[in-house]
Amino acid sequence: MRSIPDPGFPDDGGEASAEVTAALQAYDADPDRLHDATLAVLQQARLLVPVVAVLGEVEHDERGLAHDKTSDMATVLMTGRDGRSALLAFTSTAALHRWNPEARPVPVPLRTAAAAAVQDGAQAMLVDVAGPVLFVVETDDLRELAGGHTLVEVSGRYGWVTPGP
Repeated sequence: MRSIPDPGFPDDGGEASAEVTAALQAYDADPDRLHDATLAVLQQARLLVPVVAVLGEVEHDERGLAHDKTSDMATVLMTGRDGRSALLAFTSTAALHRWNPEARPVPVPLRTAAAAAVQDGAQAMLVDVAGPVLFVVETDDLRELAGGHTLVEVSGRYGWVTPGP
């Protein structure tokens, strides 16, 4: 019998933490100035990566009606107008359901979502694409998170560090 590993978020009811909600609300008011501060909060948070069913094989019955024969579960990449792809992630089940009520949430740390995005060839991660506040993690930030680095604030400036052993 296979077991599902514990995602490490005991008693998670699917809500965004108060700290994440406050950081995103502040970011929404001043995105240029507060991007790094918001990312620093999100890197400590649990996100929900949506998984959706994707039709595999179809079989047709004697009347010619199509029936699902197999399906697979997959994470979701969205392609922007500029052709770049982004992995979707959400801060709460409410935010996920605004986007797609049938998607299944998989709880992961931001680093794990970033690593999945990079592994899938995405250039960005869209957090709460359907609101209430859209936050984008892209380019160097996405690669730094995927590489296991931590964003820290020192004297009012942010920079990436590599945690020690």
